[in-house]
Amino acid sequence: MKLAVTGGAGGFGYHLAHQLDGKDDWSVRLLDIEEPPPGDLVQPADFRKVDVRDREGLRAALEGMDAVVHGAAALPLYPREQIVSTNVDGTRNVLEACRDLGIQRVVHISSTAVYGVPKKHPIFETDPMVGVGAYGETKIEAERLCERFRQPENGGLTVCVLRPKTFIGTGRLGVFQILYDWVECGKRIPAIGNGNNRYQLLEVQDLVQAAVLGLTAPADAANDVFNIGAERFGTVREDMGALCEHAGNGARVIGTPAWLVKPCLALAEALKISPLYKWVYGTADKDSFVSIDRAKSVLGWKPEFSNQEALIHAYDWYMENKDNIPTGSGITHRIGWDQGILKLLKKFS
Repeated sequence: MKLAVTGGAGGFGYHLAHQLDGKDDWSVRLLDIEEPPPGDLVQPADFRKVDVRDREGLRAALEGMDAVVHGAAALPLYPREQIVSTNVDGTRNVLEACRDLGIQRVVHISSTAVYGVPKKHPIFETDPMVGVGAYGETKIEAERLCERFRQPENGGLTVCVLRPKTFIGTGRLGVFQILYDWVECGKRIPAIGNGNNRYQLLEVQDLVQAAVLGLTAPADAANDVFNIGAERFGTVREDMGALCEHAGNGARVIGTPAWLVKPCLALAEALKISPLYKWVYGTADKDSFVSIDRAKSVLGWKPEFSNQEALIHAYDWYMENKDNIPTGSGITHRIGWDQGILKLLKKFS
């Protein structure tokens, strides 16, 4: 199968290419506005520098493809107009190109951000979608476009929509690199709130397997929406505590008063001295987990990694590669984020 992956220079595209390219008649073409870091591409995977908002450039890059995994998205720290143009207009361009080029199979990477901050758990695919901020709102609108292009009058595409929890893994840095840095230094790791809330994560390799099933399962099964997350997870205190214990250097999890910490982080965000945005700190003290029963029963998907295993796996990779990790602004998860004021707080932790 000739597969194109938008957002292909990101962590998910990296892992998908490593898993598939050149194996069992798969060939992968990665599309992104940024080139992958040196050494990322699996040979003979090819890369095309293209913006999903560029309709003609995108159409040319998708010529000859059999399927598309659409993972390109603008993260919450982008300006609102860029989030809208990338997440909504870009998705429309991908789906229109697939329809016009006869590419019938699409996997769209959405997000559990479409649920907002619900009051009951687990969250099911049929629960209301209430987006928080531009990112959540545009993810909802992108899913509505997917539903539109499933209709016969708009091409009758098979569009598998995956709603992953926050995924981590080797090469996935961003806010998690900050966590790993504090753990490495044996610091007290502040949980927002008491840390007794359950927060489900996802190992990127498990997301890759879900995407492969979305591409290969019978069309009538795949043409739906699926929550994707770890099956085994505990509280924030338990899962991060296991990582600290694994590090074995005195790092430990401590609770903090959420009523005080959240306004402080909001002020730091407004002053642009913290890389943490509202979706990170605003939900950190809440339960957040989804039901994965539909993906398991319909797609036959079963996640391999628990929260603790995923955190430890990614931390070990970080420790092996930390000296070669670039640092920058918080708009991509492929680099370590500049900690800003958090670096000062680290000294007193």
